[in-house]
Amino acid sequence: MGVMAFQYKVATDSPILVAYNREERPDRPSQAPRIQSGCPRIICGIDRKAGGTWFGINQHGMFACAMNRFRREVPYSPRSRGLLCREMLNYRSPKESAEMAVKELQTGNYAGVNFVVADANQAFVVYGGTEVSLEEIKPGLHMFTAGRMDDYNDERQEFVRRQLTLQRLDSSVTFLAVASKTFAKKPDPYGRRGIVLVDGEIQTVSGLLLSLPYKGHGAVLQCTPTSPSDSKYEDVSALLRQVLSTDRNSQKKVPPPEAG
Repeated sequence: MGVMAFQYKVATDSPILVAYNREERPDRPSQAPRIQSGCPRIICGIDRKAGGTWFGINQHGMFACAMNRFRREVPYSPRSRGLLCREMLNYRSPKESAEMAVKELQTGNYAGVNFVVADANQAFVVYGGTEVSLEEIKPGLHMFTAGRMDDYNDERQEFVRRQLTLQRLDSSVTFLAVASKTFAKKPDPYGRRGIVLVDGEIQTVSGLLLSLPYKGHGAVLQCTPTSPSDSKYEDVSALLRQVLSTDRNSQKKVPPPEAG
């Protein structure tokens, strides 16, 4: 599972602002976000059981993430949804990435999942439930859980929306500050007015904050090793900026002069 707030093309200094809580079995082994080998360069966490990821960003300034979704018929031995999320990050554009994911999900080889993939130009959500569909994400503040985007009947989505609309989130600093507190809130004794899952088979196991401005040197990536309610966000922005600098560095390379 998972819960995410995505503010797209609203803040003056960053078209992409994300707060994301990962929800998984507490005993499932995983590796914190780090730069992966291969091309394109990618920073992402790794699910050490299946080898996939739940959230990552590539050198082209595109992010992709996965959240569980209900599906009526699940294959006996489904392919890892995290592996598909990892493969989505191999693409340069969100549209190509999303269309690839749709084709893969239509094979029926996966459990239910929602994917979000976006860069500064385009953003899409891929619904991989009983039916598979693709929807473009328009500028604005959007909520995601295990159902549809911006489901106003989803209590957790609406709790996050209320918290994030108490003040104008017109800068990355403001968004990240408000989101970090919101995504660390535990439910009250009645199980309401909170976002973190603390009991049960599936719990909140980590958190993530992301700002992807037009210029990569100002990008921000902060992660918690456990639930945001129990640990502070750790700054790994330097690693993200290193990944985002790959394209700029390759453009600076001057071809050698021709012989003769």
